[in-house]
Parts: sequence; structure tokens; C-alpha cells
Amino acid sequence: MKETPYTYRQTLKTPAPISCLAEGSLGHFFAGSDDGSVRVYNQETLKVVKAIRGLGEVSSVVCMAHSSGGLGDIWVASNRHALLFTMDTEKMILAKADATLTLELGAENDDVLNELSLNQKNSQLAFCLDSGAVGVVDLSTKQVTRMKTSHDNICGTVKFIPDRPSELVSGGYDSRLLHHDFHQKTILSRFDLGMSPLSESSGVSMSPPFILSSAMSPSGILAAGTADGRVWIGTGGEKMTGVSSGASVKKKRRKWEGLKQDGAFTADVGHGPITALTFLGPRTLFTSTLMGKVTLHEIGNPTADGKLDMSPKWTKATTDVNKVNAIIATKDLIIIGGLSETGGGITEVWEKSGDVPL
Repeated sequence: MKETPYTYRQTLKTPAPISCLAEGSLGHFFAGSDDGSVRVYNQETLKVVKAIRGLGEVSSVVCMAHSSGGLGDIWVASNRHALLFTMDTEKMILAKADATLTLELGAENDDVLNELSLNQKNSQLAFCLDSGAVGVVDLSTKQVTRMKTSHDNICGTVKFIPDRPSELVSGGYDSRLLHHDFHQKTILSRFDLGMSPLSESSGVSMSPPFILSSAMSPSGILAAGTADGRVWIGTGGEKMTGVSSGASVKKKRRKWEGLKQDGAFTADVGHGPITALTFLGPRTLFTSTLMGKVTLHEIGNPTADGKLDMSPKWTKATTDVNKVNAIIATKDLIIIGGLSETGGGITEVWEKSGDVPL
């Protein structure tokens, strides 16, 4: 394993735990917190330049950049609601009343929103709930569509599939991945990690393979992190960009095949739950365990016997984040958010050290 190409830069403290992170436009990032606040940081100075206060517990933030520049708009998931804020205002501190649109997406009081995702065109907003339900909001009409099939337990993560205008994939505490056509409200494919054999090196795990986190690469590879320390990788829906080693380019399929087992594998990446994942490139993946072991992996091409695997390139433990809830990778920074040892909020920033090839 090579020497770490990222070095610790700074720790940012907040009163309450950091629940989510999102990269913004113009070199900013957003940090959502359990106390109902969202902070906007400048990546260069690491200073707070704007904030939202007085929301319920924040579970997810997604950013919509404007072609005209500026901070753009953000969607915030708070309890049962998705709130839209225009961040290009003179106000330094915004409140719940400043939301330009509020959508109630949770059916019951305790049906909390867990993750929001935007499609490539910023025209659709996907959401998932504690009840296991998955849905999509058409942002031009504000029409809410709920999938006919939901998870049997909490649905914690949902992602749109690149270059597929009506497809998304969700992961739940029922250990299932569901591939939806949200225009038809139907299931196109599914996979149950609870039914898949454990990899040989993992031994006996006490935790079920609840799906806690997911990431989708720009090329259509899906990664799902589980409570038992594994990452499931599905490459069956990968969009090939060229010809490699004499093999012809894969034809565009009628549907995404990312859950097909002949293009999937499971890797043990750490002890304890895999709470955060993010792709840095088409086949470069960051994973983080709950306790802060961050590893950069490279997903390889199939070997001679057709087996897929991914290899760790480097690993580093967090300095101050005691429990990790979120990780994002920008061009030059790795940003990790969660809880400090005393239960407060911590965001740790690492920066790329020199021109180290990844």
C-alpha cells in the first residue's frame, strides 16, 4: 500500500454532530447537523460564509448549481420535509421561513427522510424514508411519485443511475438493493445481500448486512456499504468509454444491469459498519468505517479467470472524528464529518499533498 497522498489540514468544530456533507459550487461545501443547522464553508479558508438555522434534524443536503454562478439552491432533508433554499441572498443566516418551497414527503410523524439525490439535469429529486418508501419529485411540476415496491425496513440511501432518465437504485436495512423505473413505478431488478454468501476472509459476522451507505460512479458502478464491514460492488451497469485490451465497447443496454451477479463482488474493507462512501473517479472509491478508517480503493478489470476485485491504495485513520457519518471528495480535499469523542460535531479536512498520482 502506498503512502497516503492526503495529509490532515484542519478540524472544524460544531455544537451538534455532523450528519451529512455535500459539495457545493464555487469551491464551497455544506455541512448539515443534528441540531437543525446547515453551514456553508469556503473550501480555501474553511470559514463559514453562510448558515441556515432552526430546522429539524438535518439528514441530507444536495446542491443545485446555477449556470450564472453563485452558491445556487440547496435541498435540505429535515424530519419529514424537503426544503428548498436559495443561497444567493444577502442574508448571512437563513431560517426555516426563508425556504422557497417545502414538501412534506414523510407520511407519518416518525417517517423521517434519510437521503435526497438529484439527477444529472437537476430536474428530479429522489428521496427515501424510515418507512422503507422510495419516491421521486418532478421539480418542474412538483409532482411526487412513490414507488409501488418499498423496503421492508428503513431505506437509508437512494441514487439516480447516470444516463438513465427513469432509473434509480435504493438500499435498505432489509439488506436489499432495489432497481426502480420511477416513471413506471416498477422494479427492474433486485439483489438481497442477506442471501449472498459471505466472502471467505470475513469469518462469522455478528452484524446483518444492512445497507448503510451507497455511491454511484459517473460510469454507472454502484457501491453499497454494509453494517458488517463489507462493500458490495456492482459493475454490470458500467458504461464503457472506449476500447480496452482488444475488447469491443459494450453496447448500450436497454436497462442498467448493475445488480447482475456476474458483474458483482463483495470486499471486506474494515471492522464495523461502512457508514460513508464516495467515488473520486469512475473506478476510484473512498470508504469509511464508523470508527474512522478511511481507505482509497481502485476497482480493477476482471482477471484472467474473470474474477473482479478492488485493491486498497492507501488508508488513514481520522484524527478527531470519533464516529463518521459522511465523507465527500472534492478536487483537492477529503472532508469527513461526524461526532467527536465528547458527542459534539466534528468536520475533518485532509488535503492532497503534492502531485501524487492516485
